[in-house]
Amino acid sequence: MRLAAYVYTGWHPIPERDVSFHPGFTEWELVQDCQPRFEGHAQPRVPTLGPYDDRDPVETGRRLQLALRHGVDAFVYGVFWCRGKRVFERALDEGFLGSDVGSTAPFALMWANRMPRRVLPVRRSEAAVIDPSRRVSSDVDDFVAFVSMLAEEYFQRPNYIRVGGAVYLSIFDSTFFIKELGLDGARAAISAARERLRDMAGLELHLAAVEPSARCISEVAGCGFDSVTHYVFLPEWKGPSLQDYQEMAARRASEWASFSARSGLPYMPSVAPGWDASPRGADFGKTRPDRYPWSPVVTGEHPHHFHTSLSRALKFPSPLEDPLVFVASLNEWSEGHYLEPDERFGMGWMEAVAGSKP
Repeated sequence: MRLAAYVYTGWHPIPERDVSFHPGFTEWELVQDCQPRFEGHAQPRVPTLGPYDDRDPVETGRRLQLALRHGVDAFVYGVFWCRGKRVFERALDEGFLGSDVGSTAPFALMWANRMPRRVLPVRRSEAAVIDPSRRVSSDVDDFVAFVSMLAEEYFQRPNYIRVGGAVYLSIFDSTFFIKELGLDGARAAISAARERLRDMAGLELHLAAVEPSARCISEVAGCGFDSVTHYVFLPEWKGPSLQDYQEMAARRASEWASFSARSGLPYMPSVAPGWDASPRGADFGKTRPDRYPWSPVVTGEHPHHFHTSLSRALKFPSPLEDPLVFVASLNEWSEGHYLEPDERFGMGWMEAVAGSKP
């Protein structure tokens, strides 16, 4: 069983955020400025190795090496694409592939089919959780163009991850992808992309649906997906504002098998060391809204509990010959899930990974 950590690529300035916020803005400002909002609230989260620019191959490579030495087998980088437009790609192209480990460390990609937020921290409690302007529309030709770009730039690299001999790719908002294209359109897009990939590079595609909704989970197999998984699968999104880590991790593990049963596809678990997106939302005090990014907050997280959660995932049975288990994530500090060392637990998150591997 291979363990793959998701990588958030938003730790460097981009022109779009310079315009929306100020020149040089990154989410490190949110991470550093967040203060406790209730008794016992573990904020701010302070990285032991300091903030970094994820375009920097030296600093990025330093963190990747730590993860590899502690049992992370691979990395799944988010790719932002909207009809040919890309953002945050330099973290992958320069930070990862430009580092000493980038030519050999196994990696794969997840299509983050949303655009970055235009307002951070979020200040309007009545605003839509996902503003329509952030959704990434697609169609058959666009999806084929996207997969073609990935084939040219990444899929043919010797360290690109394969599952069952096929290059692995996941779609973050699989529900929106199916809704946007319709069942026939999604089926046609996936089929055409597979054909293009065979023609271009002689490669087969393993396409994973990330967190399909209850409404469409029974449709993913018919659309052409090969497996189901999650990004963060920990809190009860509409549940209490404070949720206990051990309770939620155990509850989520008890639900893994149902995703395979309902989809008719193999399920590959994803576990997280925690969840707290408070840095991305303005402080409303005791009247904070009960929606992302303010609520819920997972409390009681600890490397020992994460080790238990991860060990469960690594024992989860799979019909695949070479399945993956995912961790969300290596470095999404502004949502409170990361393996990189912090001032609370030092190397504890990494050591939990190391201790969970056979």
